[in-house]
Amino acid sequence: MGVSGTEAGERVTYVGHATVLLELSGLRILTDPVLRSRLAHLRRQAPPPPAGVAEAVDAVLISHLHHDHADLPSLRRVGAETPVLAPPGAGSFLRRRGFTDVTELAPGESSAIGDLRIAAVEARHGHGRPPLRRGSGAIGFRLSGRSEVYFAGDTDLFEGMREIAGGLDLALLPVWGWGPTLGPGHLDPERAARAAALLSPRIAVPIHWGTLFPVGPARRRRERLTAPPHEFKRWCRALAPQVETRILAPGEGTLIQS
Repeated sequence: MGVSGTEAGERVTYVGHATVLLELSGLRILTDPVLRSRLAHLRRQAPPPPAGVAEAVDAVLISHLHHDHADLPSLRRVGAETPVLAPPGAGSFLRRRGFTDVTELAPGESSAIGDLRIAAVEARHGHGRPPLRRGSGAIGFRLSGRSEVYFAGDTDLFEGMREIAGGLDLALLPVWGWGPTLGPGHLDPERAARAAALLSPRIAVPIHWGTLFPVGPARRRRERLTAPPHEFKRWCRALAPQVETRILAPGEGTLIQS
């Protein structure tokens, strides 16, 4: 599936894992790019990213520096001069690796990209860049233009999500990770549905599933590749019935508004 232009309206394309292409206010915004078929011990189990997804990107959002959210070869494919918005402490790391336009945003701070206002919001997740575990923290983003969009990045449930709520057209919520089990600092399908209840967006799209999986014995539980978004949708029916849940397979897109 190719990537449509912004003339088709405000759109979201789920590229895979936490990588999402947002076409908002005439801009192309890419989140946490992971565009390779292999990442350390992880292999991409989904189709390759849509053709053109890394082209003409107006800005990249980095939620934190974990390898599956800030993949340097993927970032270089987008372009070293593409504006990057990232959490505090990430700037020096990225600049040392050749990225020339990096803006650090702490929760409550914002930056303008064209007609789009992008604000950093709180996230609850482990931070730093393995193996040193030092450096930057983790953030989410709220994008405000013609549409209002929340990109959670990677986070656990927290009460402050109520402060992000209000007039959201779309919430991009992680519902799993990259393997058969889920560690602390993440949302599982039930907790992601509780997040949807706090945020009350018009549309919720589950992300962070169905893309990366480790090689070796852990591959025996491959149902964890596909089950989480459907579990999330069932939980949303019970906990956030006012929210429309749209499950997008990696590579699929949907219209936010025309």
